[in-house]
Amino acid sequence: MTLKLEINPIKEWLPHIDNPLLISGPCSLESEEQALDTAKLLAQDKRVFIYRGGVWKPRTRPGSFEGVGSVGLKWLQTVKKETGLPVGTEVANAQHTEEALNAGLDVLWIGARSTASPFVVQEIADVVKGTDAVIMIKNPVNPDVQLWMGAVERINQAGIKNIVAIHRGFTPFRETKYRNYPNWKTVIELKRILPNLPIICDPSHIAGKREYLYEISQKAFDMGMEGLMLESHRDPSCAMSDAAQQLTPDDLGKLLDKLVIRHENANNPNFESQLDVLRNRIDALDSELLEILASRVAIVKQIGQYKRENNVTALQMNRWTQLMDNRVNLGKRLDINETFVKILFQLIHEDSVRMQTEIMDEE
Repeated sequence: MTLKLEINPIKEWLPHIDNPLLISGPCSLESEEQALDTAKLLAQDKRVFIYRGGVWKPRTRPGSFEGVGSVGLKWLQTVKKETGLPVGTEVANAQHTEEALNAGLDVLWIGARSTASPFVVQEIADVVKGTDAVIMIKNPVNPDVQLWMGAVERINQAGIKNIVAIHRGFTPFRETKYRNYPNWKTVIELKRILPNLPIICDPSHIAGKREYLYEISQKAFDMGMEGLMLESHRDPSCAMSDAAQQLTPDDLGKLLDKLVIRHENANNPNFESQLDVLRNRIDALDSELLEILASRVAIVKQIGQYKRENNVTALQMNRWTQLMDNRVNLGKRLDINETFVKILFQLIHEDSVRMQTEIMDEE
C-alpha cells in the first residue's frame, strides 16, 4: 500500500534552506536569558535553520520540571525578533496549539505521547484547520506505523500541507544502550507508504546521552532522512530536563562538522549502471534464497507428517537449541551478524512449528 498525500517538500515553506534541515535549541526553556543566550550562539551557525524550545513538558511522573508554560511563548517571540531564526515548540493538546498559533510560532510539533492518541491528534487538527501552519509529528511511543500514519492523515485532512515526520525512537521492550529503541524498520515502512513525506530524526531522544548522538545522526543521514532535531543548551550541566542528552552550541557545531551527508543520487555518471549490476546479482540471489526456503518448507511438512504418524510433539527443545547454536556458529564463521542470524532462524523455526502443528491437527 502506498498513499500519495498532498504534502509540501521542506523547501516549499523554508525556501532559503540549502542543507539538511537542522532544528536545535534547549529541551526546555528555563528563563528568557537562557533562551536568548542559547539562540544567539546557535544563530552563529548557518546550518541551524529553526530554533526549538520546550514550553510545556509532559513528564512521565508528576513532580519533575514540566516547563515554564505560556510565558515561554513570549521568549520564543523575542528569540525570533533578535536572531531572525524561525521558532517552534511542542504542543500536547488543542489549547497549547491555539496559544502557539496566536503567538505566531513558525513550527509546531506533536509529541510521541500525543501522537499515540487519535483523539488528541484530531483536536489539534481541528485547531490548525484553515491555517498554513507547519506541523511536525513525532512517532508514537510504540512502533505502530499505522498510528503514526494516521496522525499524518488527520493533520493533512485538516488542509495542512506543510508536514514533517520526526523519528524519535520507541519505548524499549528490552534493555538497550539507548534511551529509546530506534527500530529503523518502522521509519522505512512509513517512508514506503508515504514516499513524499519528509522525515527527520531526533537523535537526542533516541540516545539519551551525548556520547551516542553522532552515531545516531550519521545513521539517520545514511538512511536518507532529511534533517535532524538536536537539543542544545548554553550549559547542559545546569539543564532542568534531559541534561545528559544536550550539547553546547559549540559541541553541536563539532558534531555537525563530522557528519557525512548522503544523497539519493550520485554525480558519477557510471553509478547507476554499476549499481544495477549489483542489484541484479541481489535479485538473483534472493530468487535462489526463496527457492531454497521452499525446499525447506517441503521437508518441514514431511517431518510434520512423520511426527503425526508417530505421535511426537511439533516442538522439541533439544533439537531447537542445537539448531540455533549450530546456525549462530556457522554465521560467525561466515561473518554474518549474530543477532541477524538469531532473528532469522527464530522466525523460520516459529513458522516450521506452526506448519507442523497444523498438520498434526488435521482431521
